[in-house]
Amino acid sequence: MRLTTLAAAVTLLWVGHAFAADTYEVDPQHAWVGFTVNHAGWSTAHGLFKTVSGEIQFDKADVGKSSVSITVDAASISTNFDQRDADLQSPDFLNSAEFPQITFTSTKVEKTGDKTGKVTGDLTIAGVMKPLTLDVTWNSEAPLPWDAKTIKTGFTATGKFNVVDEFGMKKAAEYGLGPEIAVNIDVEAIKK
Repeated sequence: MRLTTLAAAVTLLWVGHAFAADTYEVDPQHAWVGFTVNHAGWSTAHGLFKTVSGEIQFDKADVGKSSVSITVDAASISTNFDQRDADLQSPDFLNSAEFPQITFTSTKVEKTGDKTGKVTGDLTIAGVMKPLTLDVTWNSEAPLPWDAKTIKTGFTATGKFNVVDEFGMKKAAEYGLGPEIAVNIDVEAIKK
């Protein structure tokens, strides 16, 4: 009886450990947080943030137990025009001096397909926090070709939010921006 109990305990320990979430650190050199916004009907303006960090807990056996936390340096915005970047860092928009970080922290992860899911979380910009749902695709996972001990995984995510109504950036309308911002995220992350 004791042997059976011991075997069951070892099996539970092994199974629980084998299917626990894996921890990944976002690779800042392979992280792209981009966005697009309508510019007065003339064009779709593009931008990105150059400094991104974060951690992903990815449970492949039970995706709902996964989580993500991303931090973006608000001052790292780049729209291919220095004056526009400075304007977007001002108190009328990102207010990067007072609020240097943009964050997204998941509150719910749900699987929608073999390699797809929805991640809902709290997006905080310029001190305002609002819910945002991202459509996410898990692209792949594999060791680095030159270093078999280093495992890398990759995700693509998209989502939209209203920069005027949700985040109070009234100046956006005066500049003919938005009001909807489309977010496009690609990240590679290294297993810890």
